[in-house]
Amino acid sequence: MQNTIANKVPTTFSRTNPFPAKVLKNQNLNGAGSKKETRHIELSLKGSDLSYVPGDCLGIYPQNDPELVASLLEEMKWDPETAVTISKQGETLPLRDALTTHFEITLLTKKMIQQAAEFTDNEELKQLSSEDHINELKEYINGRDLLDMLRDFGPWKASVQEIVSLLRKMPPRLYSIASSLTAYPEEVHLTIGAVRYTAHGRERKGVCSVQCAERLPEGETLPVFIQVNKHFNLPDSPEKDIIMVGPGTGIAPFRSFIQERSVTEATGKSWLFFGDQHSATDFLYQDEFEAYLKEGGLTRLDTAFSRDSEQKVYVQHKMLENSKELFAWLENGAYFYVCGDKQNMAKDVHSALIDVIEKEGKMTRENAEAYLSAMQEQGRYQRDVY
Repeated sequence: MQNTIANKVPTTFSRTNPFPAKVLKNQNLNGAGSKKETRHIELSLKGSDLSYVPGDCLGIYPQNDPELVASLLEEMKWDPETAVTISKQGETLPLRDALTTHFEITLLTKKMIQQAAEFTDNEELKQLSSEDHINELKEYINGRDLLDMLRDFGPWKASVQEIVSLLRKMPPRLYSIASSLTAYPEEVHLTIGAVRYTAHGRERKGVCSVQCAERLPEGETLPVFIQVNKHFNLPDSPEKDIIMVGPGTGIAPFRSFIQERSVTEATGKSWLFFGDQHSATDFLYQDEFEAYLKEGGLTRLDTAFSRDSEQKVYVQHKMLENSKELFAWLENGAYFYVCGDKQNMAKDVHSALIDVIEKEGKMTRENAEAYLSAMQEQGRYQRDVY
């Protein structure tokens, strides 16, 4: 008699086969009156076999805003049910689904504009896409999306398929994991700031962050995968001291670091610098960190709330205020971590760190820079900036 039960092949979840993680919790961490919205999201990894270590990232495949998709369909008078080809293998999807889940519609590229010029008689677009106008093209692309392009340069003489063929596949968004698997088995937590701004007369929304803020109720699932981050990890030895600088959502991996070291009872000291706008509304995970401070899972906590004083105070100012002790920790072999904004914060923290080493180590600027480079080579100065 034949065995009717097919042998179950275990499914491996990965970037190409994301796991549908169930949302266990989704709450706003900011208080009433804050200018920010930061979501704390807890996802279940039950049945996924996925594992991670502090410092790793979670990849999410987001969906586009249904309102933006509806505006595109309306602008072009497209039938949402039209089947469009989405891959070289000939897979098809109804247009609305393809625009919602498969394609990137919130960014323009130089290549896209140049290819789109073939589908219209619009002189302005033809001019913009020529090689002589490369700077104007870059300027146009900045902060605009597919809807802007379709509105600005019609009438279009292209089929739906031709327009869709201009689009890139939706890339996953990566977020620093804000939990320790040791502390929360079969769960992964995220700290995501909702991105909303106005540009070129229209309101814009971060694809993934606003989906998480507005359209991700508890019980819903999100396609996720683990992205290993080999360049941002806790020291191998639990006896090593760590210094963490993570303003705003840059706090995420440090919540994971502190949880991990607390659960595993690491003996090394830990010092956290956190900053945001207002202490009353923007002190993310305040109760948790204060509890760790009491229990000893966190040795020191220094905060900088830039809008609470006449003169703006940032994390780098707090580092300089504590330069003597900070340098003593470094001399004792402490690891120094920075997570968050690449544009300004990470540069200012880097510069402040050199100031501290120069002043307290009584070195020349050049020697202080060499000291920091040596720390980097030893894996003792790690950055996760975006």
